[in-house]
Amino acid sequence: MDFLIVLLLLPLGGALFILLWPNASPRLIRLLALSTASLALLLSVVLSSAIDFNNPAVQLFSKYTWNPRLGTYFVFGVDGISYPLIVLTQLLILIALSVSGSIKERIKSYYVLVLLLEFATTGVFISQGWALFYVFWELVLIPLFFLIDRWGESQRQTAALNFVLYTMGGSVFMLLSLLLLFDANPAHSFLFDSIKTAAQALPASEQTLIFLGLLIGFGVKMPIFPLHGWLPLADVEAPTPVAMLLSGILVKMGAYGLIRSVDMLPQAALQLQGLLVALGLIGIIYGGLLAWRQQNLKRMVAYASVSHMGAVLVGIATLNHYGLTGALTQMLGHGLVSALLFMLVGLLYERTQTYNIDDYGSMLATTPLLAGLMVFALLGNVGMPGTIGFVAELHTLVGGFQRWTWLIAILSLGVLISATYSVRTAKRLYTGPMRGDWSTMKDLNLSECMAGMALMAATLWLGFYPTLLISRLQVSVSQWASAFVQGGL
Repeated sequence: MDFLIVLLLLPLGGALFILLWPNASPRLIRLLALSTASLALLLSVVLSSAIDFNNPAVQLFSKYTWNPRLGTYFVFGVDGISYPLIVLTQLLILIALSVSGSIKERIKSYYVLVLLLEFATTGVFISQGWALFYVFWELVLIPLFFLIDRWGESQRQTAALNFVLYTMGGSVFMLLSLLLLFDANPAHSFLFDSIKTAAQALPASEQTLIFLGLLIGFGVKMPIFPLHGWLPLADVEAPTPVAMLLSGILVKMGAYGLIRSVDMLPQAALQLQGLLVALGLIGIIYGGLLAWRQQNLKRMVAYASVSHMGAVLVGIATLNHYGLTGALTQMLGHGLVSALLFMLVGLLYERTQTYNIDDYGSMLATTPLLAGLMVFALLGNVGMPGTIGFVAELHTLVGGFQRWTWLIAILSLGVLISATYSVRTAKRLYTGPMRGDWSTMKDLNLSECMAGMALMAATLWLGFYPTLLISRLQVSVSQWASAFVQGGL
């Protein structure tokens, strides 16, 4: 049985089942969606028993002819780099669905679109051919556009349009680069391995030009400075569960695509290594400073994402084992922590109808569960020891020091900025005078508390026991980094 295809089609089947179910009650629709997402998460976890993480080759490989004349196939597989992102996708979809109780209009459409988003995102991470990768990459735009446009806040239409224009604009450059690679491939195939072999035979100048196109395409969705303009508006205007997925999953697609591009075009990556680290370090400082000056809680978390993805770019730019380990760990850690922050900020807004940090104060006594989780999420955002963020930052620092020595100290400055605005936020929310009548505010209910505790538990588990994750990354990461210590690269 092709378990990856089952995993891929499970949310699609769930979406079609909900869509075709006549006169389904909102409660039944929600139950069906949660059941589908739960099965997908369970299957993704069980898949680890069928994967040999000591083998860097693609596992669970399956291939079906699509159009042989165009070199396109339905080809799926997983390795140590993509597998953790697959599990993260299923987990965050389930968490997002579990906190979607505030969605009261067009409920059937909402849950169908979220499951379609799960289908498309999973397709991105398991595709082993660039043509199929691109199809799923573009398919992600459709449910996200409608989720923001139909269920977002006051400027939702502007945010949805900006999101689509930015990402489609970047996708044009990505498509052109992929077509150039296909034309340069004597086998006329879009398969990852076939394209990689042909690409590495190209002159360094051609590799660099193609890589720049891919960098723009993936950089928009990552997002990297200065291609990040769509993210703060989309995160602020999107409904809370969708904001969780935008920051928790979508931006990881861009980083994942960039990692595959570096593996495919190592000479170009080496030529542009200085540009990559410069953009990453600028993103860290720029995103952190903008997060620091925000009064809007949701916008603060959005700019914090720009800063953290800058750290991911720095890890990739090191082109070594420690750096990529740090980048991948940061991707997973940021996915968990940013989803938790967006969830808690959204739940706080549902109770108070304000994102302004100055409207709060001394709320610890009224909402102790919300306060405890919020403080933990802010500490996780800083990367305190015991959280997965600390493990990620440590690996990135080591990898960066190996490559650039003391230049990487700029990354530490980003951590200090992150600590400053995180501590300020906790202080404003839970100390000092109460600035509003929040004495009757409801604390987290059971489902909200369970969702938050699940994200907190994952963050702590991977923080205290990082071997669980790193052992699954190590062999694939070593193979990725080996291209830069062989052949003079």
